[in-house]
Amino acid sequence: MELLPTIAAPGVGERADAAADAACHLYDAVVPWSGGEPGGWSRTAAEDAAETIETTAHALAHIHPRAEVILAPVHAALADLRRQLALAPADLLGAEGLPVVPRTVGNPRRTRWVRVLTPPSPRRPPPGTAS
Repeated sequence: MELLPTIAAPGVGERADAAADAACHLYDAVVPWSGGEPGGWSRTAAEDAAETIETTAHALAHIHPRAEVILAPVHAALADLRRQLALAPADLLGAEGLPVVPRTVGNPRRTRWVRVLTPPSPRRPPPGTAS
């Protein structure tokens, strides 16, 4: 069973293709400057690149019901990179006024540990009752 249709919504395929091409061109521009070391970047270029990845991750969050949780480490990693580079944090509100950072980013443990509440087993009485 295929999870994704063959044809994307209008404009999605073209924009995703353009984003992939732009990322390749950015890589080609940065690598000759870096020589394996940090370099070639400006503050504005780094902020723009981080915002591009964040925005793309937000778009991908709509691809699958669990995608937001799956992509939470991307947002956490970019937030850490922004801190390490002394860049401004990501915008907290989107155009609709909704939070753009997945709720799981604030507490990464939430994605690893979920307390599952299950009804008591019929073989034993619920806690706090007489046996």
